[in-house]
Amino acid sequence: MSSLLFGVLSLPFYVVFLWPLVAASRRVLGVRIGAVRALTGALLGWTVVTGVFSLLPPVDPASPAAFVGLLVPIAGAAFVTTLIFLFVAELALPSGGGLGLLGRWRAARAKGARGRRYSQITRIAVKHGLGPYLTGRRDPDGSREAALARSLRMALEDAGVTFVKLGQLMSTRPDLLSQPFIDELSRLQDSVAHAPAELIEQVLRDELGAPPTEVFAEFDPEPIAAASIAQVYRAKLHSGERVVVKVQRPDVRRVVERDLDIVHRVAASLEQRTKWARSLGVAELAEGFASALVEELDFRVEARNLASVTAARPDDAVALPTVHEGLSTERVLVMSRLDGVPLGSAAVSAERRPALARSLLDCLLHQVMLHGVFHADPHPGNVLVLGDGRLGLLDFGSVGRLDAGLRGGLQNLLAAVDRGDPAALRDGLLEIVDRPDDIDERRLERALGALVAKHFSHRQAADLDLFTDLFKVITGFRLSVPPPIAAVFRALATMEGTLGLLSPGFDVMTESRAFAMAKVGEKLRPDSLRQAATDELMSLLPVVRRLPRRLDRIGTALEQGRLSVGVRLLADERDRDVITGWLHEILLAATGAATGLMAVLLLGSSAGPRVLPDVTLNQMFGYNLLVVSLLVGLRLLFVVFRGQRRRLR
Repeated sequence: MSSLLFGVLSLPFYVVFLWPLVAASRRVLGVRIGAVRALTGALLGWTVVTGVFSLLPPVDPASPAAFVGLLVPIAGAAFVTTLIFLFVAELALPSGGGLGLLGRWRAARAKGARGRRYSQITRIAVKHGLGPYLTGRRDPDGSREAALARSLRMALEDAGVTFVKLGQLMSTRPDLLSQPFIDELSRLQDSVAHAPAELIEQVLRDELGAPPTEVFAEFDPEPIAAASIAQVYRAKLHSGERVVVKVQRPDVRRVVERDLDIVHRVAASLEQRTKWARSLGVAELAEGFASALVEELDFRVEARNLASVTAARPDDAVALPTVHEGLSTERVLVMSRLDGVPLGSAAVSAERRPALARSLLDCLLHQVMLHGVFHADPHPGNVLVLGDGRLGLLDFGSVGRLDAGLRGGLQNLLAAVDRGDPAALRDGLLEIVDRPDDIDERRLERALGALVAKHFSHRQAADLDLFTDLFKVITGFRLSVPPPIAAVFRALATMEGTLGLLSPGFDVMTESRAFAMAKVGEKLRPDSLRQAATDELMSLLPVVRRLPRRLDRIGTALEQGRLSVGVRLLADERDRDVITGWLHEILLAATGAATGLMAVLLLGSSAGPRVLPDVTLNQMFGYNLLVVSLLVGLRLLFVVFRGQRRRLR
């Protein structure tokens, strides 16, 4: 190669043009690229181009056309080589996370740990015979449901805390799973050993700033309860008040976050591979489960939940603990102690049991129907019989919330159930579920009519089996129950078991009807009707005041022939972004194809003056257009690649 061209590719040229090449590469890629990766790509590009062009015949220094003609292919080839390197690097290890070398090392270690955990879970699934269902080679069928449900329960127990809680959540979704799965998953229990006392003391020291012996007047190091998330201890404040201290297990957050990542990946993979996972909406279920479990790891959320439920209870017939906010943090929760005996082992006279059951049911219904904030897990272990004869509720890590729209729909649904009205039952049901566009409402009404005929024949009162059959209808019509409504039915089903233990033979449906009629009666009193009418008129007043002016403008426009309706196509910015992206990709593809075709035609031509001994001017233009075509093609690949990355996030 001539000395002139070699000088262009020498070290000074590296220094002068390396950073522009790095900046241009970052601009084309459209994502943040680390300096080390960008410089490596630029150096690789210039090195490759230097080696390639050293094989070209010498260039005459007196021929500026040859030099200028080769300058674009030289720079373009370096640029193309750099972009190819960066594209492959982005595919292998996407940048943009802001991680340095230490961060990359930690991320690699975390990825390795996740891989080992994933392999462990896979082995557990295969051990219990779940392998074919995870790969999509087999779908669950009715003949093997009981055996499959048992295998699933045992696999979840072996997999640990996160998967046990996932199974417990699934056991509350009769709209998604059949009864054999519900029965098996309802048997899942947290069975964990106590965390070492020194680790618990370290958590308390980190969260409260001092050892427990200084923060509390007394602290019993022996836990009174231990679960997968936390352990509970007795303590006494310096004021003399007796409290309980809930302390999060030291390693639980790391384990849960790692397992939740695996749950997300497994759910996404199952939805891609299997029909049954798509029909159940496994990915959405996993997302809701992850959000709830992450909240459960923050005890400040539980403290707010307790305050909300306390505000929603009708009276103090059911006692709730109070939180000591000054001593409560993300991993430590200090509450007043409710002195009592767990419901399962309490000695209560037969005369008092119905009254206690009624007070507990009224408390839950009041929370659900009137305030929309309720205890979502009232199982017997969370209910105490106190020394003063009242009941007490514990554990507010799981609290449900209903907005006004869902509360109204649920009230309409329950009223329709009470009347046995299929049409009203259909309307109430469609108010609380995610309604598909292609639903056959007439067929749904007939199915609900058959349900009403089954449970309201012979003038018998409906029982909770009605809701089991209702969920079968919901599943059959592929209606999606929102998580808040699912939490309501979970709480009611759990409450049924608790009330059955507290007062055998307690009629939940009859008592619920009495509660509903009492609340409806309150709304029909003159003062309540007067207040409701006043509220409605006050909300309509601004609309009524603006109505005459609007009618006058419409009438004037109609009289003058100027009344028109304006419709804006693509008013949604997301639609405009999609179409803009399509046009961008189409233009890039057309430009790349056109320049590539022109390059091929020019390279195949032997016409024109010779710039080099074996290269004509037309071929020189062809080389330049070929480089441009390659750059446009790489740009198109990067645009598509970046769009896929956004959709996967």
